Amino acid sequence: MTDNGSKVVVGLDIGTTKIACFVGRKNEHGKIEILAMGSSESLGVLRGIVSNIEKTVFSIETAVAQAQDSLDGNLLMTLKSVNVGIAGQHIKSLQHRGIHTRSQSVNEISQKDIDALVEDMYRLVMQPGEEIITVIPQEYIIDNEQGIKDPIGHAGVRLEANFHIITGNVGAVLNINKCVQKANLEVNDIILEPIASAEAVLSEEEKEAGVVLVDIGGGTTDIAIFHEGIIRHTAVIPFGGNVITEDIKEGCTIMKRQAEMLKQKFGSALASESSENEVVCIPGLRGREPKEITLRNLANIIQSRMEEIIELVHYEIRNSGYEKKLIGGIVVTGGGAQLKHLTQLFEYVTGMDSRVGYPTEHLANNNKIEGLTSPMYSTGIGLVLKGFEGHERLKTSESGETTNVKTHSKKSRSTFFDKIIAQSKEWFSEED
Repeated sequence: MTDNGSKVVVGLDIGTTKIACFVGRKNEHGKIEILAMGSSESLGVLRGIVSNIEKTVFSIETAVAQAQDSLDGNLLMTLKSVNVGIAGQHIKSLQHRGIHTRSQSVNEISQKDIDALVEDMYRLVMQPGEEIITVIPQEYIIDNEQGIKDPIGHAGVRLEANFHIITGNVGAVLNINKCVQKANLEVNDIILEPIASAEAVLSEEEKEAGVVLVDIGGGTTDIAIFHEGIIRHTAVIPFGGNVITEDIKEGCTIMKRQAEMLKQKFGSALASESSENEVVCIPGLRGREPKEITLRNLANIIQSRMEEIIELVHYEIRNSGYEKKLIGGIVVTGGGAQLKHLTQLFEYVTGMDSRVGYPTEHLANNNKIEGLTSPMYSTGIGLVLKGFEGHERLKTSESGETTNVKTHSKKSRSTFFDKIIAQSKEWFSEED
């Protein structure tokens, strides 16, 4: 979509607790201006996976309509093509090395050679029901010369690359695509949510130094580990803020709505920072006595569950093999990052420096939307950023220029989306 000649990108974050739609464009300084935002309660998504098609479609339509209505009167456009985030327990990642032997060593290595190597990765045999979503080249090897980040222009016969491959459940991806189509939208790209969040909150310097992004959402906690500017490890933990709310509900024997309000207003990840003398009164049901809950008891419940989540994050960091190389420490973002004293608990459990990540890294200063810089919007803003990145990569490849290849080729991606779109059309025709 375009507005007065400038490209406009729409990001759609389909989360467990909320569905948010962001409309953005780039200004003359290369920063992102968010033109409009819409948000609605997520009614049909459980731990990142669509559990109810109709409810999810309704939530998407509500969020998109809200964004459409909040567009400036001068911006006459209909929101149509969206970049959608994907997460959930079904997302897995693996490392693989690919080899491409060139027939002519005299010619320089071109984008065509890299595309051939990437396309080979998309042909890997997965387990039944799984499909490769994204192939990310990490570093290249030319005739046994290692550590090459950009092979274009080099001479050589044997081109190898280490790849980070992200897979997902075909049914889960189809369901997301079906919901978006039923909401009268088109899927431009499907992007892994922790990669989108990382784009919004991490600096290039942090990615180069080595950093862990932890995105605590409602249903899942997503992890992305970067080192030397390259993504090295991704993982999805099937616990998020909703589990903490359930624990408070059970531990304090109160309603879920009251538990969520307690967590947001008075919650703390460190019991030692809460006073035993401070008490919150919860109204009783139908004239029953109100319930008194100490903030220390509330914090104990939250800390117990958060420690479990952080231990799982720490396990993934150790499992990646990069634990001792992450100078940038841990950056926590997502709705769960708003919990008081959370970074202190992360530092206590992992022994690594921690900070809260706000999506201000690439945002223009003149954004007028209230609360836009909250960590809970990191994924949505990241989806807009990744949309621009994909658009620029496509423009570069069409113009015949070379660029440093860090992600999949658009040509290779189309094979996966062709399957998804074909399956979705078949689905719709069956319903008719």
